[in-house]
Amino acid sequence: MVMMINFRTLDLNLLRIFDAVMRERNLTRAAAQLAITQPAASNALRRLRETLDDDLFVRAAHGLEPTPYAISIWPAVGGALDQLRNALAPPEFDPAGANRTFVIAMADATATLLMPPLVRRIERDAPGVSLRVLPLTTRDPRSTLETTDVDLAVGFFPQAIRAVTLHAMNEDSPGPFGLQRVYTSDYVCVMRPDHPLARAPLTLDVFCAAHHLLVSFSGRPFGFVDEALAAIGRTRRVVATVNQFFVAGQVVENSDLLTVLPEHFLASTGLGDVLAVRRLPLATPPVHIDMLWVAPTATRPGHEWLREALLEAAREGFAVNGPARSGGEGTGDLFGGEQGSAAA
Repeated sequence: MVMMINFRTLDLNLLRIFDAVMRERNLTRAAAQLAITQPAASNALRRLRETLDDDLFVRAAHGLEPTPYAISIWPAVGGALDQLRNALAPPEFDPAGANRTFVIAMADATATLLMPPLVRRIERDAPGVSLRVLPLTTRDPRSTLETTDVDLAVGFFPQAIRAVTLHAMNEDSPGPFGLQRVYTSDYVCVMRPDHPLARAPLTLDVFCAAHHLLVSFSGRPFGFVDEALAAIGRTRRVVATVNQFFVAGQVVENSDLLTVLPEHFLASTGLGDVLAVRRLPLATPPVHIDMLWVAPTATRPGHEWLREALLEAAREGFAVNGPARSGGEGTGDLFGGEQGSAAA
């Protein structure tokens, strides 16, 4: 049988009726399965017969028997509907029996806080789950998320979050990215304990006159501290940049440079015990750490579980290391808030 069917005008709901009747071989039971009346199911089946120019089913002693044509198309129709069901309503994720790998991109300062409690949860609740943590090399991970198999990027993404926020505010349709606040932290200035500047209060003039080390993923020697200084007509001397917070701590411990590090990072690594810590002598915005992901990945089995596990890891990490403000309790998807710039 050769037919020319205009797929653009085909009512796809008719295929759901066809699939249900094929499974039940009974029109009344198929209608009940789809929560519609038997006359509505009969009318839909009539329309599909006319569209496909085939009887599809004939009455038999124990119900309906499919025609050869119905039998030939059912595997494709049923398979396509199953794929749609799984995509729109994926099977529930069971961490205890799951066997899969999650890929997360984040900086070392974030990983030192989140990974210990996250690994403990996996070993306790999800023994078949594995984690791959990739180094974060950008403050805007959107292209990385779109072109790689990274499930989540976790970090300080002011430009990306601002763009996602604007899309959410101005567009009726869902955006290409999802985001959720994980926690909010502050930055502090650190130096070696016997640094000459450690003996007196750290004033703005002293801070600007000192030599500094900057943590910058991109290598750009201008961060949010420099932006805050520029806003009040001041500058500082950045002698070197590195792309890891732990390296920055090691450098200043053995030099006369100052650097700016997340406060929670000092507690979670023990660096706060070997460095002198001072409050910044100027106002800077809080640093918001967010999760960012490509929207379609949210339907993958386990993605919601992973996000919840990260929020719980943040709460546990703060309880142990403090101080910081967790964004996980009751926040849902958060948009907005003043964001900083690309580097400290």
